[in-house]
Order: sequence, then C-alpha cells, then structure tokens
Amino acid sequence: MMLARARTVRQAMRPLSTAASEEIALLEKLLKANQARLAEQQAAEKAAAASAGPRFQIQTFNAISEPGLKAFPSNSFMLTGSSGTVPDGVEDEPHAILLRSHKLKSDEVSSTVRAIARCGAGTNNIPLDEMTARGIPVFNTPGANANSVKELVLCGLLLASRGISEGINHVKNVIEKEETEHKAIAARIEKDKKHFVGQELLGKTLAVCGLGNIGAMVAEAGLALGMNVIGYDPKISVQAAWRLPNNVVSKDSLEAAFAEADYVSINMPYIKGVTHHAISESVLGAMKPNCHILNMARGEIVDGGALKRLYEAGHTGKYICDFADEFMQDHPKFVCIPHLGASTAEAEDNCAKMAAAQVIDYLETGTVKNAVNFPAAMLERQSPTSTRLCIINKNVPGVLGEITTLLGSKGVNISQQLNTSRDAIAYNVIDMDGFPDEASAELQQALLAMEAVISTRIIWTGSAAEGPANFFTKG
Repeated sequence: MMLARARTVRQAMRPLSTAASEEIALLEKLLKANQARLAEQQAAEKAAAASAGPRFQIQTFNAISEPGLKAFPSNSFMLTGSSGTVPDGVEDEPHAILLRSHKLKSDEVSSTVRAIARCGAGTNNIPLDEMTARGIPVFNTPGANANSVKELVLCGLLLASRGISEGINHVKNVIEKEETEHKAIAARIEKDKKHFVGQELLGKTLAVCGLGNIGAMVAEAGLALGMNVIGYDPKISVQAAWRLPNNVVSKDSLEAAFAEADYVSINMPYIKGVTHHAISESVLGAMKPNCHILNMARGEIVDGGALKRLYEAGHTGKYICDFADEFMQDHPKFVCIPHLGASTAEAEDNCAKMAAAQVIDYLETGTVKNAVNFPAAMLERQSPTSTRLCIINKNVPGVLGEITTLLGSKGVNISQQLNTSRDAIAYNVIDMDGFPDEASAELQQALLAMEAVISTRIIWTGSAAEGPANFFTKG
C-alpha cells in the first residue's frame, strides 16, 4: 500500500516538474530576446551619435543626478568629466560645465567653455568675476530646491521651539549610560522631560529675511502654522512680490525685522562684500533676548563673533544652522547640522534637470535664463533660413553702433536683434538673412578686433545647427 502511494505521488509530481522546466526555458528565451533588443538599441544610439557629427561636450564635476544627465540628447551632447570619458579620436574640449559643490578653480575652466551651470542656488564656489570677464555666463537653479530647503527650515523651527536635540542627547549620553534596566530608563525618560520644556509656534512672530523662492515658501509655511509673518527683502522682484501672501508684513530694515521676531529665518543669498555678515552686531543687538535664529542659507551671512558675544551677555535663544561657525561651534545654544538644505533626491533631480535645460537652451539658441552674472535674453527664431550670431562685449558706450556698422559694411541684413546688458556685460543676439556660411569666420574675427568685444558665436547657419566649433574668443 505504501509503495502504491509513493508511485501515485511521483506520477503527480512528474507533470509539475515538466511544466516548471518549460516555464524556465520560456523565461530564458524572453531574457535573451530582451538582451538582444537592448544591445541593438544601444548600438543604434551609438551609431546615431557617431553619425551626428561634432557634439557639445558637457564636463561634469561631482555626482550629477541621473535625470539631469539624461536630459542631454546623445546625438548632440557628450558627457565627460565625472559622468563620462572623452572617446578616442575626439579632442577634450568641454563647451559647458555642470557642477554642484565642487570648488571650481579658474584653471579648470577650458578656453572652450561657454557656460557654467550650478545645480543649486549658491554660486560662491565659482570664480564669478573672472568668468564674467571671460564672457562666460554662470547659471544657477533658483527654486528647484526651494521646497527641500523650506522643509529643513520647518525642522529648524521645531528644533528651536522644543528641546528635541537636547532631549535626544540626554537620553543617549546620560540616561542610557546611568541606567541599565528598561523600566529604569523608561522612568527616567518620563521624569527628565521637565528639563526640556519648550514653546508652541502658534501666535509667535516669524521674520523671513530674503523673500525669494525659498523665503516665500517659508513665509507661507509659517502662516499655515498660525504664526505672524513679517519679511524683509530690499531687492525683491515684482514676480516674488506677487507670489507672497497678502498678510506678510513688510519691514524696511533687518533691524526692524529682528526687533519684532520670536524666530528669524535667513534666506538671503551670500554675496561677497554685500551680504557678508549682513546679520551684524547692530542687527543682532535689535533682537529680543530669547529670539531664535534659523540660518539655512550660508554661514558667512551671520557675524558669529558678534552672536557669541550676545550669548555671553545673556541671550537665551538658539542658533540653528547647517553650516559650521568658527565662534559658535562649541556653544550649547548652537545646533549645528550637516548642510542638508538641498540634500533630498527630489531636489537633486530638479536642480540637475533645470541646469541641463538652461545649458542646452543657451548652447543651441543663445537664450540666457537664470544667469547670475549675465542679463536675461530670449529671442524667438522667426526664419528657418536665418543665421544666428551671438556677441558678448563689455558694457561700454558705442559698441552696438560699431557692431551694426560693421555688419552693414559686410552686406549683412539684420532680420531681428536683441541687445541687453547687466553691470559690466552686454549681450547681443542677431539673426542675419542670406548670410554665407563661408564668411562666418571672417566676420567673427572682424568683430573680435573691436576692443570691447569679448567673444562671438555662430549658433546656426541656415536650417542646420552649426555645432560647437564656431566660437571665437579673445585670449
């Protein structure tokens, strides 16, 4: 009877084993077919890239988010630096740089570079003055990481109002070392809570210093928490002003904002010689004795030495910052966290995609958007047969007249043009009708002979893109 049962089980298992083998074979076949399709696709992409002719080279520093890198079409752009190597037979001539926190040195910027994009808001890691003098626009990505920074400011509000970090440290460094039994630890945790009494945010006054993308979102969040929100920004744009809620009360000085605040959020950019130590001794002196400061912008904006003297005189508020401070570092009221403002996957993706889009637009059409050292510029193409010429020059009188006179002497018909300037730099975008391709080098050399002209570039001739090579610069 036992033998008969065993035979029955084996007979029942045999079809199952056969079915499993057939299923495995089918899966292996599908996997091989998928791998073959993927190999064909990669080969087709490589062939398309190889047949596309010269490509713009984008040199990257740091680890740039993958969605940003994928924004560059492989048939017209090549990634080098930290994101790729230069293929054999291709000269190493980067045309643009993408970076995050890398401290860019002047000698790392090749003479062929035409644009630099920072995947983030701050550009103090880039030698701006020299790049401007060389006619290189430096782009940033305002607003792309705003929500990420806003959320860290909200975290800072809670760290300031409640004894969260102090309580965590007390549990880890005191209670867990002094007590061994769980019941004793639980009892001490309950008993010692009296040392960390805080206050609610509801009804308190939040001063937002800097009302750009991040500051506006912080102001909205403060209102949503039931706080009274005041703001200060002497350089606020019309666009930013429209974005602000109506019940944000504007103040005309930092001192006035600090004087009313229970909490201050610093959201202004760091500009050397302008906002360095903007939160000065006089500004700090106007502050309430228990006001908390949240600095998720840049450490150098706050005068740490003056702040420490204030604490030594009896100030009881906290200073929450995601940068180190030479003077406040060992002070018990200083809550220093790593620089986490834009350290979310979403913020890194948004910044990289925005930086890539701006570089692509500038290289392919001459459009300037969100450059910190160049004027904004956008000129829609009107004719598919026009030739686009971009000229960067020093912003001095008479240059535009010289340029148009020269073009006229060469028989150039200007179909449309844009001239704009910012501080020491002027930027011209000129579309020319019926311009012969073979004359582009001669024209650019003639333009470059002008004392004020820094660089010239032909972006396209006729209906086809000219490619990255047609670029002339001094030096």
